[in-house]
Amino acid sequence: MELHPLRVFLTVATERSFSRAAEKLLRTQPAVSLAIQRLEGEVGEKLIDRSAKDLLLTDAGQIVLDYARRFEHLQGDLENAMAELRDKSSGRLTIGANESSTLYLLDHIGRYRAKFPKIKVQVRRSQSSKIPSQLVDGELELGILTYDPEDDRLVSQVIYTDHLSFIVSPQHKLAKRDQVAIKELAGETFIAHNVVSPYRGVVIREFQRHKVPLNMDVEMPTIESIRKMVERNEGVAFLPRMCVEQEIRHGLLKEIKVKQLVVERKIRLAYPARRALSHAAQAFLEVVGAASSAC
Repeated sequence: MELHPLRVFLTVATERSFSRAAEKLLRTQPAVSLAIQRLEGEVGEKLIDRSAKDLLLTDAGQIVLDYARRFEHLQGDLENAMAELRDKSSGRLTIGANESSTLYLLDHIGRYRAKFPKIKVQVRRSQSSKIPSQLVDGELELGILTYDPEDDRLVSQVIYTDHLSFIVSPQHKLAKRDQVAIKELAGETFIAHNVVSPYRGVVIREFQRHKVPLNMDVEMPTIESIRKMVERNEGVAFLPRMCVEQEIRHGLLKEIKVKQLVVERKIRLAYPARRALSHAAQAFLEVVGAASSAC
């Protein structure tokens, strides 16, 4: 099977349009249609339901799409390996992390880029729950997790210990306190992150255990929006300490200890156990390891 028709099919499926795929591939629309027909002839199945108003893949099309993506990743790995063969200091590194973990990476990426300026670093924002499968499938080389994936196909190591921080505005009535009891938070409006995480579950269970109402009347899609709302004294929140460190240091937010709620977050670096790491990935592990040892 030729790779060109697969690449054309992947573009059509991603763009959900023959015309947009043709524009992206710098081909004519008839040439794109011919490539798809050739691919359908090779696999012996229709890949696209042409009777539907919108572009829909058949069951066979979904299977071929999955393999087309794998071919694309393999091609990227091959190009990366060849670049490394020619120049040990170049290549490409793809890391997956959720919103809060991306902040943890900033210092490491700075040190890494200082040592390996020719390596292209791409951090993809991913849901933590999807990172293990993306590592196994080859979509990512490294992943940052806040939980143990418990998967024999992956190696994961703790590289940092963070904790959940209860934060309020400096204008909040509790701002002058260094510590509060969980029962004192019964009347507070919590600004919650609308992404399911193990730590959200821990907070909910602890409030239930102490029979304290947890009023999550507002849910926001990003940590940045939660920080801003708390700064404006529109509510309080639990956020990873590393996400609010600067705001606490500059007096924009106040951290208060909650006696009955001390939750540590283990930051883990994960990678496939049975696939050789590229030079770029191995070098990143060494940079992170050196920084962790120095702490």
